[in-house]
Amino acid sequence: MGKHFEDKKEQKQENQEVENNEIDVKLLNELKEKLEAQKAEINDKDERLKRLMAEFDNYKKRSAKEREGMYNSLVSDIAISILPVVDNLEKAVSVKTEDDNYKVGIELVLKQFKEVLKANGINEIDAIGKTFDPQLHEAISSVDDPELGSQEIKEEYRKGYMIGDKVIRHSLVVVAN
Repeated sequence: MGKHFEDKKEQKQENQEVENNEIDVKLLNELKEKLEAQKAEINDKDERLKRLMAEFDNYKKRSAKEREGMYNSLVSDIAISILPVVDNLEKAVSVKTEDDNYKVGIELVLKQFKEVLKANGINEIDAIGKTFDPQLHEAISSVDDPELGSQEIKEEYRKGYMIGDKVIRHSLVVVAN
C-alpha cells in the first residue's frame, strides 16, 4: 500500500504541476492579450494626439494669417482716408510761394505723413519711367512719344500706394504708345 500511495502522491503532484503550467500559460496568454490591447490603445491615442497637435498648429497659422489680414485691412482703410490729405500736401508743396517758412512747414508735415505711412507698411508705387502694369497703374490717357518705349509711363497724375503686396490705391498715369 505504501508504494501505491506514493505513486498516487507523485501522480497528484504531476497533475498539479501540469495544472499549474496550464494556468501559467492561460495567465501568460491573458497578459499578452491585455498588453496587445493596451499597445493598440496607446497607438490609437498617440495618433489622435498627433492629429490634434497638427490641427492646433494649423489653427495657429491660420489665426496669425487672419490677424495679419485684418491688420492690413484696417491700416488700408485708414490710409485710404488719409491719402487725399497727402495728395493735397504734395500739391501745396509744388505751388510757388514767396513765404519760405510756409513752404518748409508744409514740406515737414508732408514728410511726417509719409513717414507714418511707411512705418505702417504703406509704400508708394513707382510709376514714371516704368512699364505700365494694370495691377499697379490705371491709365487715364495715352500719348505718342518716340523717346519713350512702348507702354512706358510718361506722367503720374496721382500716386498709388500698396500695403505689402496689396494695392490700396492705383497710380493714375499717362502711358506712351
